[in-house]
Amino acid sequence: MTQITEAYKADQLVLSAREPVWIRDTETLIHYCRQWAELPLIAVDTEFMRVDTFYPIPALIQVADEYHCYLIDPLSVEDMSAFAALLADVRVLKVLHAASEDLELFRHHYGVIPEPLMDTQVAAAFAGWGFSMGLQRILQHALDITLGKAHTRSDWLQRPLTDEQILYAALDVAYLPTIAMQLKSELQTSGRYEWMLDECRMLGQSSRDNDPGGLEYYRRFTQLNINSEVTLAGLRDLAAWRERVCRERNLCRPHVLRNEHLIKIIECWPQTLEQLNALGLLRRQNLKTDGEAILAVLSQAEASAKQNPPEPINLPLHIYHSATLKRLKVIGREVSKAQQIMPELLVRRRDLEKLINSKDDQGHFHLPETLSGWRKALIGDQLLKALETQQDTRVNAC
Repeated sequence: MTQITEAYKADQLVLSAREPVWIRDTETLIHYCRQWAELPLIAVDTEFMRVDTFYPIPALIQVADEYHCYLIDPLSVEDMSAFAALLADVRVLKVLHAASEDLELFRHHYGVIPEPLMDTQVAAAFAGWGFSMGLQRILQHALDITLGKAHTRSDWLQRPLTDEQILYAALDVAYLPTIAMQLKSELQTSGRYEWMLDECRMLGQSSRDNDPGGLEYYRRFTQLNINSEVTLAGLRDLAAWRERVCRERNLCRPHVLRNEHLIKIIECWPQTLEQLNALGLLRRQNLKTDGEAILAVLSQAEASAKQNPPEPINLPLHIYHSATLKRLKVIGREVSKAQQIMPELLVRRRDLEKLINSKDDQGHFHLPETLSGWRKALIGDQLLKALETQQDTRVNAC
């Protein structure tokens, strides 16, 4: 196996980026995937188009190994299964930067989430370099290098790609192995390397489509306070209908039904095509294509509410909980200071809100998944204890 300390040099990879190896057929891809499977790590990036579509369209996949940069053309490679198997190979660390959209692309098109994964944006936060750093900032911080952004909005589906596009794409992975080694060394020294891997594992899990039927989308409308189960079921089912249509047609949500239009339909509850048309929300073609389906969802809402009662939407925390939220934030700041870890990385407001809202009928609180894992011993258990103590104090006070 190639020793990580003897290769993966930025200068060599940058030189290779000027003449990257193109992979345009299945046989060549299989050959290199076998070769990469023997390495400790590879760097990966993608270029894709996503203007009007629900799913990203893969246009280019960049890989850097110990000495070379490669460009895989998914428009010409007929079978990407060898690459999917490599992404799932737990012996090879996959290094990406700000990977959330890349993960979605891999999941939808190739049915896989890279594992193990190092997202250099996440790793940089654990190392204390900065929170949510772009690749340009990371390169400047670690290597004092300035990388341009000129082609971030290029048409990556065009063929042939320009020389400038090719260089830009290859450079996106050329520096990642060196950055990854530096981050790994710092995180192993600080004892946070496994924390980072755990966080990246959770990032991969969160990118999975856990709601293919779209039945949970309505709970994102936290600005709505709906008391009627029938109305709530109508909102749930109409949002779910839109999610299914977007997936089937591969269209972005606004091209089917905008959020604000969806809410307006629920508020007005039209019962005929004329009433729906009078709202002025749908284009003529959309009304013709989807009008009857929208009305059918509304007409079935009462039965739907009885058969499958909707879960309530978690509204923003009531002002009653302000003192509790403030107390938990103080604990977060104290722990982050003591552990010398960025507070934005340790605990987020939405995690605290989920924790406060997790109280069950027996009066017990439950840690959300985002406060489990490496965070549990560091701060999760302490937050739970603080809530239980506060709860006990209120009982005694009464």
